[in-house]
Amino acid sequence: MNYRKYQQSRNLSWQILLCEKVRTLPVDVVALCRSMGIRIVKTSLLHPDAGDGFSCYISGRPCICLQRETKPARQRFTVAHELGHILLGHVGQKGLVNREPSPGDNAIEQAANVFASRLLAPACVLWGCGVSSAAEIAVLCDISPTAAKYRWNRMKLLLQRSKFLTNRLERKVYRRFAKYIKAYRSGSP
Repeated sequence: MNYRKYQQSRNLSWQILLCEKVRTLPVDVVALCRSMGIRIVKTSLLHPDAGDGFSCYISGRPCICLQRETKPARQRFTVAHELGHILLGHVGQKGLVNREPSPGDNAIEQAANVFASRLLAPACVLWGCGVSSAAEIAVLCDISPTAAKYRWNRMKLLLQRSKFLTNRLERKVYRRFAKYIKAYRSGSP
């Protein structure tokens, strides 16, 4: 994935957090979708190729269909991932696959994964909270251990580079979460 596409997905996640006035973790993606007019349908009737879910338009309205049997933390990531597809204009394009992220994923899947991980686990908030492991991210953000591991690997790189609060949108997100971060650090979120 080229850096411009990465920035687009990352920045969009920050814009959504700001526009929807999200202030705490874990992000309530169901309420977020509801607020944005996106319907979520849980079903057991998905085709095996649909994986954990997919996004589509029904009567002109965006919809996310989820496999009911999927674990809740995985459902949360799937909703965020499919929300990314909707907002990034990917719905209807070929090559969309919803499964655990893989380095070999096509650029569209990578963009949706970047959006989802940054929406559910914004780096500046994790940094402000002082997270120190994938396990802590999984609990704090209510995401699967696999998603948390990917996020922690990226966090280690950002920590090594001291790359926080370098973007205007990121600084706004950090300020929006400031009370939450302070409460988390004091042990009472």
